[in-house]
Amino acid sequence: MTPRGRKPSRLVADRRYSAETGKPKSPKGSKPSGRRPTRRKPARKPRGNRLVRAITWPFRALWALVWRVTLFTTVVLALVVGASVYYVSSTLPEVAALTDGRARGSVTLLDRDGRAFAMRGDQFGGVVSADTVSQHLVNAVIATEDKRFYRHLGVSPRGVAGAIRINLSEGRGPLSGHGGSTITQQAAKLICLGVEYDPSEWESEADYIADCRRGSLTRKIKEAVYAIAMETKYTKSEILTIYLNRAYMGGGAYGAEAAARRYFAKPASELDPGESAMIAGLLTAPSSLAPTANLERSQRRAATVLRLMEEQGYLTPAEAQRHQDNPATMPPEAQDTSGGYFADWVMQSGPEFFTRKTTDDVIIETTLDQHIQKAAARAVNQIFSEKVREGSKAEVAVVVMSADGAVRAMIGGRDTDASGLFNRAFQAVRQTGSAFKPFVYATALELGHSPLDTVVDEPYCLNIPGSGQWCPENYSRRNYGRVTLVEALKRSLNIPTIKVSESVGRDLVIRVARDFGIVRELHDVPSMALGTSESTLIEMTGAYAGILNGGSSVTPYGLRQLRLKGDSEPLMGTGGGIGERVIRPEAAAQLIWMMEKVVSEGTVRRAKVPGWQVAGKTGTSREARDAWFVGFTADYVTGVWMGYDDNTSLTGVTGSGLPAEIFQAVMAGVHEGVDPVPLPAQAPPQPEPQYVEPVPQPQPQPAPQQQRRRESVLEQVLRDILGGG
Repeated sequence: MTPRGRKPSRLVADRRYSAETGKPKSPKGSKPSGRRPTRRKPARKPRGNRLVRAITWPFRALWALVWRVTLFTTVVLALVVGASVYYVSSTLPEVAALTDGRARGSVTLLDRDGRAFAMRGDQFGGVVSADTVSQHLVNAVIATEDKRFYRHLGVSPRGVAGAIRINLSEGRGPLSGHGGSTITQQAAKLICLGVEYDPSEWESEADYIADCRRGSLTRKIKEAVYAIAMETKYTKSEILTIYLNRAYMGGGAYGAEAAARRYFAKPASELDPGESAMIAGLLTAPSSLAPTANLERSQRRAATVLRLMEEQGYLTPAEAQRHQDNPATMPPEAQDTSGGYFADWVMQSGPEFFTRKTTDDVIIETTLDQHIQKAAARAVNQIFSEKVREGSKAEVAVVVMSADGAVRAMIGGRDTDASGLFNRAFQAVRQTGSAFKPFVYATALELGHSPLDTVVDEPYCLNIPGSGQWCPENYSRRNYGRVTLVEALKRSLNIPTIKVSESVGRDLVIRVARDFGIVRELHDVPSMALGTSESTLIEMTGAYAGILNGGSSVTPYGLRQLRLKGDSEPLMGTGGGIGERVIRPEAAAQLIWMMEKVVSEGTVRRAKVPGWQVAGKTGTSREARDAWFVGFTADYVTGVWMGYDDNTSLTGVTGSGLPAEIFQAVMAGVHEGVDPVPLPAQAPPQPEPQYVEPVPQPQPQPAPQQQRRRESVLEQVLRDILGGG
């Protein structure tokens, strides 16, 4: 409070400003000096700073320029990438359109019991999603292929840097080898960055796939943009669904469902950790790591995947150890896939638009008998392991069929379970040798001759127009005088066979052989009777089946029925079977009687099957380049061929040797536990035998033959023992 009676004093602040202007008042007694106040000069900088600035100025200017360019470039790239991602994202279809990306369909082949034994084309078991497959499979795939899958936006810079470092450390280019691709990038590759396969633009599907898998820098950039676009369009679960359905998983299987059924005969939803690890493990190299290719290698890879699953917390140490100690194996129903050569033959002989180039999923019911196929494979493996010298390049082919031409087993080479290789059962065209002789005698029997008719086995020569004189000899280089037709066939004598052929007419022999199924060119020359022409094993086996069924031709077949997957009505049925009659049933029955003597009394007793009657004929081509045995029981016909692919002569092998032994082993396995059935043979009546008079031909001087007769008795006996056709 102020003292009473006095005015309050003014605040000091009021006295500092004039009432009119509000400007500060000058202090009392002070006058303007009329001079501007003196500014304080800044302290002079050392001369050294100017020098540093002068030296560093270009670098600072360059850095500023680089910074501005980098910033500008980054902004431009971000805009370009953003626009590209937005554009690509807008073109992406719905997930449902991307789950089945096969360029062609699949072919599943079923044996005679309805079990799948081979798959061709692109197998697809059906659409699955990341939510419907086993969670173990999802975990295994993520642990193996992309452990940061749920944390990145389609591209993992850390993964790319790590991949480049590994590639450089291993002596490869930065983009060669490990790619550091995320699952999203792999899915982008699988859909080929949205480019669909157009047959008119690519030479083959393989070229299209190779282009999709290119690893150039430009391709990597496009792939990264596409992956980011997929991340903006789809959820993680949808991206994983695309990947699980389109990834190739070996064995012709595309997608998790096809792989689960192919390797474990179960749906993908029921896979356990060990099975899931095996499927996830083969994604890096599906062809070589597939359990069908090498089960042990596949199990080792699965053990690595189980370890990764444990490290990332998907399995406990105890669970991982348990499945490593008890690795996944293929169940019998998944392993039962023998018959690769047979499947190749069916695919080659079937209609192309439903087999090799199908765009639909096709089911083919076949005539294959797994029991017979395995018996044939065991026989071949046994004979080659026990009786063929180590290092030999000799090959083999086996065909087993019913009398109506239904092929029950086929082996096209020493690798009995292979597929996709040269199939000697139907692709190798070879000289038949004496295996052709039954068609000569079939012609004679059809014309009314009896197996007991006789022909003289003696030195014999023919004049061949343009070639001069030809003097055939028996394999033993001996002559046996007057012999019956059955004796001539039983001993596989060459001279009587040629005489019979010349007597009945080569044109008729050629006609009978063609009608029985020998479709190759048969040369109309006397040596044709000795099998100098060529044929395939399946043709020869089919021709012998015609003899067994009573004289009617057959067309070998393996396809019984073809239908589209999901349809019950077939699109086509069998294209083979019994055809027109070639010779009378009586003639066929008598020929079977003659051929049974070949096995029971003649040159090929090694082919006997205990308890069963067996008929057949050997064949050894010129210079022993081919060795044949084709024979039959009442139930099945089996043909066996041995030789070298380069036509090298066989050493110590004739048709009565290893081919007959393979035949015997095959047939013993086929007929195991089956009650014997006699052959439909008919012994000839016993009328007065007729002499088959050969066509008169000028005879040469017998001096060379007489000289041969002076051979020692011991040598004659040895040659007789070693003789054969």
